[in-house]
Amino acid sequence: MAVGDIAVARRWRTWPNAITLARLAALPVFLWLLFDTGHRALAAWLLGALGATDWLDGYVARRFNQVSSVGKVLDPVADRILVMTALVAVAAAAGVPWWFALATLIREVVVSGVTLALAVMGAARIDVLWWGKVSTFALMTTYPLFLLTSNDHHAALATWQHWARGACWGIGVAGLVLSWLVLLGYVGPARSALRAGRAGRAVE
Repeated sequence: MAVGDIAVARRWRTWPNAITLARLAALPVFLWLLFDTGHRALAAWLLGALGATDWLDGYVARRFNQVSSVGKVLDPVADRILVMTALVAVAAAAGVPWWFALATLIREVVVSGVTLALAVMGAARIDVLWWGKVSTFALMTTYPLFLLTSNDHHAALATWQHWARGACWGIGVAGLVLSWLVLLGYVGPARSALRAGRAGRAVE
């Protein structure tokens, strides 16, 4: 690794890391809007914005050559925190049934555990599958919409909420089923990454 590359890898005061930290800082605001103010619609829009900006920090890091060791750890950890908190919060606010939230949450826990285990065992990097991105986008679209199409204290839904909630279920169930299928699809790449990582250590 060149000296310049080492400097980039060690630097942590970067715009991508600032974006990641800003997304994390917005999480308490989301919870406050949802549970303390009753502004469910604002909370839903904020959650949607947090999900929509998931790609932004990675893009800025690559575009402006601001990749850092801290960012490589902070970004996925922040994503997992945001996703898991959002799932529990939306379910607690009765925006989505608990069974749906738990089915999504268990999948996230399994992914996090396997990713950590592979890292400990020295596996090489695994590229994200395209269908994995599709399933994540579907679910991160669904949860804000579920929140937006539900009301406090089981108040009657507006006509547009009924129609939109039907679409939510279609997108949500498809995204959830696809996410579990994609998880099985990572078995082969995970084995290959583990073999590649061990082979790399053997060469060193």
